[in-house]
Amino acid sequence: MKKKKTNLTTLDAFVDKHHGKRGSKKREEFEAGYEVFKLGSLLQEVRLARGLTQEELGARVGKNKSYISKIENDIKEIRLSTLQEIVEIGLGGKIRLSIYFN
Repeated sequence: MKKKKTNLTTLDAFVDKHHGKRGSKKREEFEAGYEVFKLGSLLQEVRLARGLTQEELGARVGKNKSYISKIENDIKEIRLSTLQEIVEIGLGGKIRLSIYFN
């Protein structure tokens, strides 16, 4: 039986090809954007797990549905103080920050 040829690549190889090697300016910009995206996705995941709509979460922290949507979809940047309100007051959680140096 003939082995089927595939064009699979690893995620790291893909990111290297399209965004440069680790440490390059282009790669750092990509990864910084990815971290913001992860934050929005994480907030959305927790909101859904808590059974809240965007409107309900927004009402808990004095924001409208559109604002919550923009944060979850990486359209709007969020201040740390606002993030803290959303997580602690809106979602009943705590924020833990870490800073890493290469």
